[in-house]
Amino acid sequence: MGDSLCISHRATGAVLRRRSFITVLPFALLLPTVRVSAQLMGSPLDCHKICVCASNIVSCSKMNLTNIPSALPQYTAVLDLSFNSITRLRAEWTPVTLSRLHTLLLSNNGLNFLSSEAFVHVTKVQYLDLSSNRLHQLDELIFEPLEHLKVLLLYNNCISQIDRSAFSGLLNLQKLYLSHNQISRFPLELVKERSRLETLRLLDVSSNRIKVLPLHELQALPAWIKNGLYFHNNSPPCSCELYEVVARWHLKELSSATDFRRNHTCVLPGPQKEKMAIMDLNKVNLNCSEVTAMDKEAYLEQFLVLDCDTRQRDVKKSWALPGNIPLSSANKTAVMRLDGNLQIGPLRTDDSGVYTCFATSDSFNETLYVTVVVFNSTMNGGLENLKTAYTTLVACLVSVVMVLIYLYLTPCRCACCPGQGLEKNEPQDSLHSSTISISQAHEETEQERVEGGGFPYRHVGFLEIKDQLEQNGRLNPIGEEDEEWQGDNRERRRSDAESVSSVCSDTPMVV
Repeated sequence: MGDSLCISHRATGAVLRRRSFITVLPFALLLPTVRVSAQLMGSPLDCHKICVCASNIVSCSKMNLTNIPSALPQYTAVLDLSFNSITRLRAEWTPVTLSRLHTLLLSNNGLNFLSSEAFVHVTKVQYLDLSSNRLHQLDELIFEPLEHLKVLLLYNNCISQIDRSAFSGLLNLQKLYLSHNQISRFPLELVKERSRLETLRLLDVSSNRIKVLPLHELQALPAWIKNGLYFHNNSPPCSCELYEVVARWHLKELSSATDFRRNHTCVLPGPQKEKMAIMDLNKVNLNCSEVTAMDKEAYLEQFLVLDCDTRQRDVKKSWALPGNIPLSSANKTAVMRLDGNLQIGPLRTDDSGVYTCFATSDSFNETLYVTVVVFNSTMNGGLENLKTAYTTLVACLVSVVMVLIYLYLTPCRCACCPGQGLEKNEPQDSLHSSTISISQAHEETEQERVEGGGFPYRHVGFLEIKDQLEQNGRLNPIGEEDEEWQGDNRERRRSDAESVSSVCSDTPMVV
């Protein structure tokens, strides 16, 4: 009986121990999770030992943190976590919304991962510093929640891939720093019309691996964008087109060109891959033409639009006409458009001169000069003159061709020409076949009258036989009749010794 009780007590103890083990096991399994979660979340914010809390500023810089402190106050406006060892920025780094946070500093941390939801709870951030980390790529829509962001620092990373939609949604972004990375493609979509960020006025892609620059698109950008577009210390191939772009930026005194004049380099063709300053291409190597200020040229009756392409976007613009005459509503040929440009026309000769644009703001003044040259002719008149010149040239060529045809291709009607008249071995052959004696002409005429009964077409006109004789328009000075003789079955006709003969002449012979 006692043994059975011991056994029952032992059994009861075993059951209780088994139940206690089952009850404690889940807590034991949850303990590593709690530890990992605490490690991921970071230790609670300590404003006495780890961080410095001054009003709405929380500074935890250079504290060798591996995670962001938890339980950050909701009134935090500036959070400085720079110079630590935070390698991953997860979505849960702040479980609560920090609606007042406008500055987040995470530079020099060795960051290599950004969660796609890392900025969901800090949408009011305006200044984000992610520089000097180890980021390799920027995924699509990574910064989309930051609709109020104005300045984004990403320089000195390892970024080589940027999704085209990575910066979509940043409607208020003004400055983007991407220098000192491994970018090989110029992000043209950020500054190109239709797709560009409307408020962006500084884009720094210098010191990267960009080899191809969209030169035509860059040159077509407004001056206020080009003034803040930095692409020096890259490796594009040297060309005169590249020199022209940089030289024109220098002429307009754009900061992106003038501040880094010696850093705008290109790679010369050849195996050595030697670099040289772009602004020296007009002196050596490629011998590019020197770039000068562009003037406007037009013709009478045309309309012309003069750009006031300033280095600042929001400025007040005004114009002065040649002779430093202020633009007024009384001038009907010059009208200022809504975009600040000046339209002049229909042009007259006295519209030539220097037009001045004044761009002013509270902290900025700029003066632009545009020289206009109006030619003293209309565009249509110039074309007509050109057509007249071509017509004259064509007429001259046709005349030359006709002369050549007349000289070399006109059939020869003379008996002396090959294939014409009598053969040389015939009795009637004569060395001067065009010379016709008067008696011969008379006999032939009589014969033709008898045989043909009419007068065929002839080049020779006949007068009375008794009249004075004339050959080829000249009188016979002797007045003797031609003598005829026969011999050896040959018949010859001899004209007057002093008669003038015309060999192969087209002049009619009159008797």
